[in-house]
Amino acid sequence: MRTSITVMAGVLGSLAAVVASGQETAPGRPASGAPQDQGPVAAVAAGQPVLENSGKPMLVPFQCSEEDIRSAGLTCSEDDPCQIYLELAAIGATGSRIIAAGNIHAEAATLYSVLLASEDSGHTWRETYQRVRAAGLDHIQFVDAENGFASGLSLSPLPQDPFLLITHDGGKTWRPSDIFSEPRVGSIVQFHFDSPKDGSLIIDRGRGADGDRYELYESQDSGDSWGLRQTSVKPLRLKSDPGPNPDWRIRADAPTKSFHIEHRSGQRWTSEGAFAVKMGVCKP
Repeated sequence: MRTSITVMAGVLGSLAAVVASGQETAPGRPASGAPQDQGPVAAVAAGQPVLENSGKPMLVPFQCSEEDIRSAGLTCSEDDPCQIYLELAAIGATGSRIIAAGNIHAEAATLYSVLLASEDSGHTWRETYQRVRAAGLDHIQFVDAENGFASGLSLSPLPQDPFLLITHDGGKTWRPSDIFSEPRVGSIVQFHFDSPKDGSLIIDRGRGADGDRYELYESQDSGDSWGLRQTSVKPLRLKSDPGPNPDWRIRADAPTKSFHIEHRSGQRWTSEGAFAVKMGVCKP
């Protein structure tokens, strides 16, 4: 069964209503931090706390460090600390395992990517991959019960260094794979795997890029390497991508200031877990 799920623009656009201050919460100018290929990372990492789903929004642990403040260029003080927020941008599911992806950010800077997982249909949750500094995750696809992909990028100071997180054991472990062998500005606007081996993705090089702005790449080795197939001034689209799975969604809930992960059963949506938007503060 193929599961490919992304959050609709309307959900992400409602973040301002979720945050109590009503201020802009979109990622801004963060510090640099592309992932390094360190091999598979166990889902049950040492010291990773288990979050129990009691029906109330769960709080993802975050402890701000001096390095976080410095790397992100934050101007936090004891009297005016920087509020830190969780943003969930994509969800994927295979069997009883649910994967949610996004980022941790301040008002004007992205601090880390975040990848959350439940192996028991939402009863308990934990982080299933290490946080990547100044990066965010925004799309997830499971080709089948074992093979899945999550796309991300660094956000310092522009969207750049796009990468994939890859799993071949249903989300228990993940490994990073850079799209390019050297630093490059650009982001993955769409990707899709037709099989565990064969995938395609589109890169947006951003406004002001020299030459064609959009690039189509293909891979035949599970995303380990990519070959350029087409460039265009106008936006490109992958015809093989079926789009979001209509049976899963992430809903931003203003009254509880949280993100709800929901599954459709007939005409009814059931919450499989909720996560608080506000994570704490950064201050010296």
